[in-house]
Amino acid sequence: YPFEKGPLSTRFRGEHALRRYPSGEERCIACKLCEAICPAQAITIETETRPDGSRRTTRYDIDMTKCIYCGLCQEACPVDAIVEGPNFEYSTETHEELLYNKEKLLSNGDRWEPELAANLQAEFLYR
Repeated sequence: YPFEKGPLSTRFRGEHALRRYPSGEERCIACKLCEAICPAQAITIETETRPDGSRRTTRYDIDMTKCIYCGLCQEACPVDAIVEGPNFEYSTETHEELLYNKEKLLSNGDRWEPELAANLQAEFLYR
């Protein structure tokens, strides 16, 4: 229900995703702004330093049972790494399935990348 789903707004805030650059490299620069701004404290990030001095995330977890889908993590990200995707149907049978790790978030981003990029481009003037 409903049998025919209506179109989603480009501003729709659904299931989270981590994006990659076209080269395949992760966009996240481990600045932890999303973790700091999250009012529900649903995001947990662990980082390590690369040999060239830059940082990368070793752990990026989101507890979807705590998330209030406010979109502040997406707004805070300077490189558009964390976004809220178009999926709103992700019920699960266990609580553990709603604890998203980095691999789950990256697979969401890989699956929805064309749609995510189009939504961000459409919203570019308003951000």
